[in-house]
Amino acid sequence: MSNLMLKTAVATKVRVQGWKNTTAAAMRRRTGDRGQTAVEYLGILAVVVAIVLVINGTSIGQTILGKITGLIGKVGN
Repeated sequence: MSNLMLKTAVATKVRVQGWKNTTAAAMRRRTGDRGQTAVEYLGILAVVVAIVLVINGTSIGQTILGKITGLIGKVGN
């Protein structure tokens, strides 16, 4: 085997090993996040519910509805 081919083969093996080690480490880190997404979804749901309650409890909801209805009416004309 020529010197250039040997260098290329060694460099390729080193890069593949580095990629494999980096990928395996990333996969190991991801397994520690179990259950976290359910809590995050509940937090987002709570924020959305709070926003809906604020809109329904004030005149902001009627104002938004009036503006949207007016804009839809303009599109139809």
